[in-house]
Amino acid sequence: MSVHETPTPPAFPANGGAVLLPGPAGLIELACAVPEPAVARAGVAIVCHPHPLHGGTMHNKVVTIVERALLELGLTTVRFNFRGVGQSEGVHDHGIGETDDLAAVAAWLRATHPGEPLWLAGFSFGSYVVLRGAGRLAPAQLILIAPPVGRWDFRDVAAPACPWLVVQGEEDEVVDAKAVIAWAEALQPSVQLVRMPETSHFFHRRLMDLRGVLKNALAANLPPKRA
Repeated sequence: MSVHETPTPPAFPANGGAVLLPGPAGLIELACAVPEPAVARAGVAIVCHPHPLHGGTMHNKVVTIVERALLELGLTTVRFNFRGVGQSEGVHDHGIGETDDLAAVAAWLRATHPGEPLWLAGFSFGSYVVLRGAGRLAPAQLILIAPPVGRWDFRDVAAPACPWLVVQGEEDEVVDAKAVIAWAEALQPSVQLVRMPETSHFFHRRLMDLRGVLKNALAANLPPKRA
C-alpha cells in the first residue's frame, strides 16, 4: 500500500471482539460486542469513556456497565479508546480530536450496519464528547451520564433532535450535581433526567442500580428486533 492510500476499514466482528480501526489520528482501539440472538435489535450504540488524563479508558466500570445494559436491551455495542489511550494512536486533544475519533467510529458502524439507528452514550468527559458530536452524527438516542457541566463548556453545543437521557448522581464529588440538574432541566425540548440519590461520580456500589436505571429508562425507545 502506498503512503497515499487509505487503509481498508475492517469488517465488524460477527461474534464481537477487538478491532483496530483507521482514524483521523491513527489507529483507534475498539471493543465490539453483540447481544444474544434472542434479544438482538437492529440498532448500534457507541459508549465513550471518561477523561484520559485522569485515568479514563474504555475499561472504566461505568462504561462497561453501560455496555452491559445496552447489550441486554438488544443493541450491538462498541467501546473505544480515545486518541493516546491504550492502543489508540495520537495525543489527547481536549475533546476536539476525540469528537473526530467518535465520528470515525460512527461512520464505520454505519457502513457495517447500514440503515440501523445509532445510539450515543458517554460517561463524564465522554458525555461531553458525545454531545459535541451528536449535532453532526444525528443519533437516534443520546445518553449522558454525569456530564461535566461547568468543567467543560456546554453552552454552545448544538442540541440534537432526538430523545435524551441524562443520569446524574446527587452526591457527585467530581461534577457539580446541582449545575448538571439545572442545565438538564432548562433544556428545550425537555429531556429525560434521572437523579440518583446517594450516588457518587463513579457510581460506587450503585453500578447495578445504574444498569437498572438505563434499562428501564430506555425500554420505550428501542429499535425493532432483528428479523
